Amino acid sequence: MFGDVMVVGFLLVQCIDGVFTYLGVTIWGPAIEANPLVSSAVAVLGLLTGLATVKLFAVSLGILLHLRRVHMLVAMLNAIYLAVAIVPWAALLVSSP
Repeated sequence: MFGDVMVVGFLLVQCIDGVFTYLGVTIWGPAIEANPLVSSAVAVLGLLTGLATVKLFAVSLGILLHLRRVHMLVAMLNAIYLAVAIVPWAALLVSSP
């Protein structure tokens, strides 16, 4: 049960991060994205395709970890994404005029 909750949480975190990244880049431009992998993908493939590619890859890896029963690592990744992606994006988006 724990693993199922963690992988679903991981999928949700990836979706939220994707939406927040899309909004942030749309509002402030591509320079706002701090992750060099995401920035590179967006520069090469465009905003939607680049984000979709990066997020689908991340989701695939998260599902692979789930299938390998490495649930604590998925839980830690959830916490890391919340701390370094979701919370900062949310703070920026809420404070924007």
